[in-house]
Amino acid sequence: MDAGDSNNGDSFEDLSFWWVFFGMFYQLLRKRQRAIRYNSILTADDRVTEFLHGHWERIFNRTRMTRDCFVRLSSIMEQTGRLTPSRAVSVEEQLMIFLFVVGHGASNRDAQETWQRSGSTISKYFGIVLEAIFNMSSEYIRPPDMNNVHHTIRYSNRFFPYFQGCVGAIDGTHVSACVGGARADKFRGKYYLVDSGYANRGCFLAPYRGTNYHLRNRRRLGGDRKKEQFNYRHASLRNAIERTFGIWKRRFPILRSMHQFPLEKQAMIPVACAVLHNFIRMDPASVAQDHVSGDEDDDDASSEDDSVDTDPDGVDVGESSSHLNIPQDMDMGAFRDYVTNCIQEGSSG
Repeated sequence: MDAGDSNNGDSFEDLSFWWVFFGMFYQLLRKRQRAIRYNSILTADDRVTEFLHGHWERIFNRTRMTRDCFVRLSSIMEQTGRLTPSRAVSVEEQLMIFLFVVGHGASNRDAQETWQRSGSTISKYFGIVLEAIFNMSSEYIRPPDMNNVHHTIRYSNRFFPYFQGCVGAIDGTHVSACVGGARADKFRGKYYLVDSGYANRGCFLAPYRGTNYHLRNRRRLGGDRKKEQFNYRHASLRNAIERTFGIWKRRFPILRSMHQFPLEKQAMIPVACAVLHNFIRMDPASVAQDHVSGDEDDDDASSEDDSVDTDPDGVDVGESSSHLNIPQDMDMGAFRDYVTNCIQEGSSG
């Protein structure tokens, strides 16, 4: 090997050294930048402790539930193995990160600043908690009870017995399903309230089209009083049902403005929020605080009396009337007319 080859080799080794040096310097600089970025005096653990032991309004505003409700949820998640603490992130912090995002519609960047965590850490634990709560849906979400009349209808002299077959309201896209055999029996005579955009047929009970239903319009314009009275009560019951969804969306603003998550994750978020909503409803203190903070909407859909009619012995006058469920040989048009006549008779009586 001549001197020229030796010099070239030394130059290559020198160049390699400098590449390694600059690479190490760049990595050190990035770490330094991250250290400067998350430099709050309070660590994430400090913030969790502060919320758990600070003023009760702080944890409620942060998590949308009371301290006791949050502690109970955290205990359930950890004791059942749905969530496990990592070396750096406790179960309480994992839950608070998730509840902060769904309960405030917060962005990943907002969560980074609040919890002094990297964006990847926020995303990681949001996904872990989302899946854990989603998997609780069978315990906290159940289909309508086909054998009993819902209390909203059962204890209202506006709705019972006229709408005792109603099991819910639909405002969106409906995907039909086919149920056969003995399982179909419990669905017979049941129906959903829908708006005038749906046809009045099958298991959909729609209002009369082209008919007013607001009291002030009815008094001013006259018209077919029977149909107006049906439409008015139909709308009142739909509003009573839909108010629940309004409360749900106010509690979890992410439902009103979904982030750009993968589609699968977007589909899981409403289910997880429904689980949390029902879990919170089991805590009287959280529900009471909802009233104070204005998240619950107690405005009634009308000024009509919603009390239960009782006889002197305190027994409900309105007993279940099987003839106000849909007979198998009656279409929805005839059934709607029949209910309308029953409402008119009850009002005039």
